[in-house]
Parts: sequence; C-alpha cells; structure tokens
Amino acid sequence: MAGPEAPHSFRLAHVPGVTPGKWARIWEERFPEVTLAVLPVDVPDAVGLVRDGRADAAVTRLPIDRTGLHAIPLYSETSVVVVPKEHFVAAAEVVSSEDLADEVLLHPQDDVLEWERPPGRVAGERPATTAGAFERVAAGAGLLVVPQSLARLHHRKDLTWRPVSDAPESGVALVWLDVETTDLMERFIGVVRGRTVNSSRGVPQAEPAPAKRERGTTDRRERRTPAAGNRKGGGPRRAPRASGRRGRRR
Repeated sequence: MAGPEAPHSFRLAHVPGVTPGKWARIWEERFPEVTLAVLPVDVPDAVGLVRDGRADAAVTRLPIDRTGLHAIPLYSETSVVVVPKEHFVAAAEVVSSEDLADEVLLHPQDDVLEWERPPGRVAGERPATTAGAFERVAAGAGLLVVPQSLARLHHRKDLTWRPVSDAPESGVALVWLDVETTDLMERFIGVVRGRTVNSSRGVPQAEPAPAKRERGTTDRRERRTPAAGNRKGGGPRRAPRASGRRGRRR
C-alpha cells in the first residue's frame, strides 16, 4: 500500500508590516517542489488560523496567548510617531513621550503596541483600524504611534514619522502548533533563522563524491613538472638521475 502523499504546499500567515518576500525567495530556491502559500491576515486573526489548521505557521506580533503553541521571537521594531509634514515634530530627529504630552494621540482598535501609560491626550473616538488612523492624522485629527514597518506600509506623501525613544517596541514571532514539528516546519524554521542548505537541522543536500584518480598519477605528474627557473640562467637544476642506471652501463 502506498504511503500518504507528501504535502504540496506550506501555508504561512503574516500580519501587516511583516514582509516574507525574502523567505519566500529562499524557499522557492531550495524547495521548488513545495509551494509556499503566503496568507496576509490581520493581527487578531493570525493565531486563530494556526489553531484551526488553516495555516501551518504565522508570523505575528507579540504578545499572544501561547497556550498550545510554539513561538520563536524573531525581532523587535522601533516605534515611531506619524505626523503631518508641517508639524513641529518633523523638525526633530528623535522625540520622547514627553514631547507628545500636549498632543492628541490616536489609538486604533487594532493597536499593536502595549502602552503602560499612553502619551498625550487620548482622542475621543478610536479609529477602527490602523489604516484608518493614518487618514485621521492626514486630516489633522491627531498623531499616531506605530511600529516603523506600519509607518512604511501606510506611507503618504503628506505624512512623515520620527522615532519615539521611550515608546514600547513591537516584537515579531514565528508561531505554530505545539505538536510534533513537521519536516516542512523544520525547513521553514531553517529559512527564517538563516540556516545554510547543509545545516544539520535543515534538509541536507547530497555533496558530490570526491573525484577518483588513478594511483600514482599525481606523483608521476609532479615528477615530470620541471623546476622553476632556467638552468643556463643559474636557476634551480633538475635533480640528477639515480646512480643505479649508470652502474648497470658499466
């Protein structure tokens, strides 16, 4: 009886601001027989897709409920304040929460930052989404603090951003079910962690066997190689012939 067929795809969910393009290129180069299906999702939905089996893994923002999940923290992002280009903050290189104390700050309902004490004055109405909050900033309704990748994602010509030195950072992690890790999951972990093709925890590639050569071939060739230099010019001379042959001529 034939065994179960190998899966033909690996499904990766990812949240806004996370760009899996580099991982996808490496995957395609190494494992062209398995499609990497990339699924863009909102932050609240990422873990749910993994739990109910609609995704094999997700790259999402921390914190999350880790019950029943494996999680590998990947990196943390600097947070920035998004302002209209003519705002005074645009003249600074870096700002602090204190610099924003008198400003109206927008906190969208899908805010991914964990504030212990949000800076500024909280806007009376919370935008439903971070994308909608950018529209509000452009309209002059307030400022917005987000991870830098989201500022890039929703960039507008009439807005700019500056780092906030004491704002919470946004951690990003790779998560999958806390069950026996599959071969494809190990492959993707290797890609994300930058393992080489022949890593002991990756999928090793067969190395070519060393080329065989006839016994003595190299030694004979080395003996035939003339010494460097010109004998007439005083360079190294060829080694004298073995004396045994001369003895036989006598």
